[in-house]
Amino acid sequence: MSKKIGIVGPKGMVGSTMLKLLQHEYNIKGAEIVLFGRQDEKVDGMDIVELSEANLQKIKPDFCLFAGGGDVSKIFAPIVAALGGIAIDNSSVFRMQEGIELIVPEVNGDNLKNINGGAIIANPNCSTTQAVVPLKALDKAFKLKRVIYSTYQAVSGSGKGGIDDYSNTKNGDKNTFYPHRIYNNLIPQIDVFMDNNYTKEEMKMIDETKKILERDDLMVTATCVRVPIINCHSISINAEFEKEVKREEVLKVLKAQKGVVLIDDDKNNNYPMPIDFDGIDEVGVGRVRIDTSNKKAINFFCVADNLRKGAAANCIQILHLLYKGV
Repeated sequence: MSKKIGIVGPKGMVGSTMLKLLQHEYNIKGAEIVLFGRQDEKVDGMDIVELSEANLQKIKPDFCLFAGGGDVSKIFAPIVAALGGIAIDNSSVFRMQEGIELIVPEVNGDNLKNINGGAIIANPNCSTTQAVVPLKALDKAFKLKRVIYSTYQAVSGSGKGGIDDYSNTKNGDKNTFYPHRIYNNLIPQIDVFMDNNYTKEEMKMIDETKKILERDDLMVTATCVRVPIINCHSISINAEFEKEVKREEVLKVLKAQKGVVLIDDDKNNNYPMPIDFDGIDEVGVGRVRIDTSNKKAINFFCVADNLRKGAAANCIQILHLLYKGV
């Protein structure tokens, strides 16, 4: 009997990427894809079913990928779970809720082993997702003590509004989406400011890193910056360990980590860049070096496609693990 896989929000940037990946790259044999959104619309010739409780009850998707925003997920993801299906949600609504798994397959995919249905799985923030892939391996090998993030996040992380603002300000028009012009500029603010003077995006990275790595004791801080490129987020990471480390040992650990592409060849100016990771699902890591101020710490550069590994592809990878029973 074929499984039914729903996609909520298939016309958005993340939802359309999910559909493309399922159709062309992560095909699940025998699965029936059902698109949920506004009635009487189509995507790639496929009809969109109106997203409603009645239609979810009628169709009963075995899995449902949510890319329609937090307000939509808050209402309909619990309905999918109540019907015995598994909701995989890309919004931030459920990420920090106790009892809900926050999953990056290369890091904590084993946590899905006992989930057979009637559950909600959360997909992490895009920057957190790419960062924890190398950090997990480093934590296992050397025991992390502290992590300092400085991000360089592409405008596609804001969806169509961010891309439109980039194009408009590039053409000399006034910004309407971001608080300042993004073209030829950097904006050290992503999402709203919190009472502690950090932005919501920064706090997402801090809290989610601890949950995914299962390290409540880990010290984490972050500065998140929007940069004027279309796609792929980059992060400068300073990682401090419990003991001194050697660069050669770090490189060996990173090279062996699933999902990491190590590009670390300073002599030939080779290091990961956004232009090289646009359209792929691995995480690029390079510029690995011992912190000159602390022999127990390293600096490295981390790059990934935020629409794919940071969002759509990570959801699909979670789906694959659940589909085959991990």
